[in-house]
Amino acid sequence: MKLATQTIHFAQESESETGAVTAPIFQTSTFQQIAPGRSRGYDYARTNNPTRARLETVLAGLEGVEHAAVFASGLAAENAIFQAYLSPGDRIIVPPDVYGGTHRLLYQSWRTKGIDIVAVDYENAVSLSAALTTNTRLVWLESPTNPRLLIYDIAAVSAAAHAVGALVVVDNTFATPVFQQPFQLGADIVVHSVTKYLAGHSDVIQGAVLAKDAAVFQPIKFLQNAGGAVPGPFDCWLTLRGLKTLEVRVLRHAENARRIAEALVDHPAVSRVFFPGLADHPGHEIARRQATGFGGIVSIEIDAPLEAVQSFVSNRRYFMLAESLGGVKSLICHPATMTHAAIPAADRTRLGLSDRLVRISPGIEDGSDLVSDLVEGLNALSAIREGESNGASVGAMASGG
Repeated sequence: MKLATQTIHFAQESESETGAVTAPIFQTSTFQQIAPGRSRGYDYARTNNPTRARLETVLAGLEGVEHAAVFASGLAAENAIFQAYLSPGDRIIVPPDVYGGTHRLLYQSWRTKGIDIVAVDYENAVSLSAALTTNTRLVWLESPTNPRLLIYDIAAVSAAAHAVGALVVVDNTFATPVFQQPFQLGADIVVHSVTKYLAGHSDVIQGAVLAKDAAVFQPIKFLQNAGGAVPGPFDCWLTLRGLKTLEVRVLRHAENARRIAEALVDHPAVSRVFFPGLADHPGHEIARRQATGFGGIVSIEIDAPLEAVQSFVSNRRYFMLAESLGGVKSLICHPATMTHAAIPAADRTRLGLSDRLVRISPGIEDGSDLVSDLVEGLNALSAIREGESNGASVGAMASGG
């Protein structure tokens, strides 16, 4: 079964009692028992719920495994992994530009519990080998990373991590199962911010953890119930609905991202474009080898002062200034003051997360409209820089009129 068919048919059968083509929402907190201690498979909705169980089955199938647990947010999912596998004295290896929320959770919470957090450039095999000590429990990857879209060789990192007995966790949020299958590349655990592409409509906060082996998954499943950070059935139903169009949406996101990257790569107001689909991207060949597409995000550095950059992102016609990504409506973000503000300024500078960096999440609108919107604003910035603004303010010009 191909993925586009799978998202609609796998574990999405009609409801058995009435024949309803769309499965009902089991909006209940508890379930009547047959006798004390004898249930029909469900007893309390924190522990399990038919709508959530259906979603977990669908998600597991998309990643090609049997085990999935959904959580109330992507960070709740990540925290369950840390809680399951990190004890004082253990080491976790992360990329230097790990997502801002993950950075905050690790460095401001888990490090205080005695966890050794080591940031390593996975492109440097010598550095990775040196960091992989016997107390390394987890090796954490994002590929592509957020927001610079760096690409790491998942198979190579997995092989190195497994040599010292570490588990490999891949955040597959940006690539999605449509483009990348981390378990086939050696991952032990995959985590998703379901909020993004999987749900796809900017109306759900949700996360998921998937695992290949039952023994690896069991501590996660235990914490899902024991910790109780679970999504409600309506949110699970919304994600099930969104997943049915996952492939067609992701392909449109990716096509729009490609068009934007190619349109902006030579723009005079843009000093750099980050997009793995460009041939000169440093991870282009790895991306071609381990994925079937380049994703739906483009990041750019704008050759303009901070005030002008902020005005540019605040005054677009089709791109809403907002955190998050992966929804049908286009979003634009200034990471230094938004998604990655929790990272100290000095660290952001060292990691290349400059104040001029802008992250673009094209939706599924017409690509030419999106390109025109961005080019219009960038043209205005170029005019200001060249002294052609005729005295107009930065804000008025950057808005494109």
